[in-house]
Amino acid sequence: MNQLRQPIVTVCGHVDHGKTSLLDRFRGTSLQGDEAGGITQRISFTKYPFEQIIKSCPLIKERGVNLEIPGFLFIDTPGHAAFTNLRKRGGSLADLAIVVISIKEGIKPQTAEVFNILRENKTPFIIALNKVDTLSGWRNSNEGMQASLERQPMHVRQEFDEAFLTFQGALQEHGFESSLFYEMSDFQKQVAVVPCSAKTGEGINELLFMLCGLCQRFLKERLALTDVAKGVLLEMKKDKSLEYAEAILYDGKLNIGDEIVVANMGEPVVTKVRSLSEIQPLSTKYSAVDGVGAATGVRMHLTNKEGLISGMPFQLVSDDLEKVKQQFKKDISSALQTDKQGVIIKADSLGSLEALITLLKQERIQILKAGVGPIGKTDVLSAKANLDINQLDAIVLGFNTELDDDVEVPKGVKVLTNSVIYKLIEDVSLWRKEREAEIVREKMLGLATICKMEILHKYVFRNSNPAIFGVKILGGKARINLPIIDDLGEQVSRVKSLQADKSTVDEASEGQELAIAFPGIAFDRRLKENTCLYSDISESQFKEFKKNKDLLTGHELQILQEIMVIKQKTKSDWGV
Repeated sequence: MNQLRQPIVTVCGHVDHGKTSLLDRFRGTSLQGDEAGGITQRISFTKYPFEQIIKSCPLIKERGVNLEIPGFLFIDTPGHAAFTNLRKRGGSLADLAIVVISIKEGIKPQTAEVFNILRENKTPFIIALNKVDTLSGWRNSNEGMQASLERQPMHVRQEFDEAFLTFQGALQEHGFESSLFYEMSDFQKQVAVVPCSAKTGEGINELLFMLCGLCQRFLKERLALTDVAKGVLLEMKKDKSLEYAEAILYDGKLNIGDEIVVANMGEPVVTKVRSLSEIQPLSTKYSAVDGVGAATGVRMHLTNKEGLISGMPFQLVSDDLEKVKQQFKKDISSALQTDKQGVIIKADSLGSLEALITLLKQERIQILKAGVGPIGKTDVLSAKANLDINQLDAIVLGFNTELDDDVEVPKGVKVLTNSVIYKLIEDVSLWRKEREAEIVREKMLGLATICKMEILHKYVFRNSNPAIFGVKILGGKARINLPIIDDLGEQVSRVKSLQADKSTVDEASEGQELAIAFPGIAFDRRLKENTCLYSDISESQFKEFKKNKDLLTGHELQILQEIMVIKQKTKSDWGV
């Protein structure tokens, strides 16, 4: 029988729902309190050996289970990363996931994002329904979670049942059927929910037992080790003057001196392992080693670090170097499949980029160009080119990456960045909705302009040829060539020019006072008795405005109403 490797288990979920606290409970440490603001700042590994599983999970001996897996490799990810960096060829790096959800808070946006990615990658998962100890009147027990739930006071059990049913309904909306772990009938159709408390340790025994059972029952084939070392670079880091790669080895064995090939956005990088350190069991410390076997967390000093990117897969070089290179190129190209038109996107790693592509496609947002790294000049120029094709695509999105300092953003181009992927998706959806409304409004107002202006009789600069006098814009906009009527609906003239602060301008907005020029009239004969003037609009233009009234301001709607009243003096059914 093939030797099995450690399953890779990603612990994920919403910020502050207890991911790190749960791992602390597994490994008997208290890292969570040391994190900045209590939020995990970096991906950390926990190598959880066979002996620790047996020690922490008495149920294995009690139920007579012959445990074949050599342990677990747990990965605690920052909430904002939603384990999106953790990818390998052919899908998710994680064999299993524990989704940690607070019983009182339920499914939050980041949890929903995790579910989307789990579904996309077909990653099996268990739900740790955490913080049961926060239920009012909860009594701690060492009898096991099922017995503990059955012996809680009636009001506590009622509160739990209500919270659980609400949670089940919400989970169903995301496309997953679920059941409490001890009521499971079909592990392939249902998600197991384990109520637990990272604080008191209740439910941890059952959580580990469920993980072991799922691994042995469904993942044996996936966990079979091969001879070829394969892994994923998570980050390039610096320690004093030394630069090293932090990575996960998920298959085979890797030794000092081995040559590896690392995927890239262009040509794959060939490099050698100069030195190796491995994560220690139940610790965040590394020890120097000559060789390592999967699955484990490693630090590698490499001979060639030029152009290495976070999230890229690597593989041991054998006789088929060119074949591996071509496969990597094919994988990257298919992972970053783009459209003939769409938005521009950048991310900090390949995995982040793939996750962003997945979620944008779910929102039916097309992608023209995708890349790894900061947002540069070529990205904003690509977005600028979109202005002539589709203004909704004149945007650059950055997930976990920023705009280069020396890049100027052209007028009409939007740059949105966020380190929380669901927020970025929300932001772009909102921006596109608002921009779409603006485009409709601009198109509508391009056909006709709503305007009301007050004549400032004290400021008549020229009586005729053309008449030049002062006005105050009470609402809407005044523009060159705008046809103007008086309050009886009679034609006055077209705006010849506008002057504000001794400078000629093309348009004037609400609140501005300026000089206006009208050809073909004498001010004293035509406008001496008038107070206000209005833009002239046709009946069909009026109806178009009325149809899109939600795009107009309150003042513009009021002016539109006044124009209708004026027009109805000569045609009673005008605009009706």
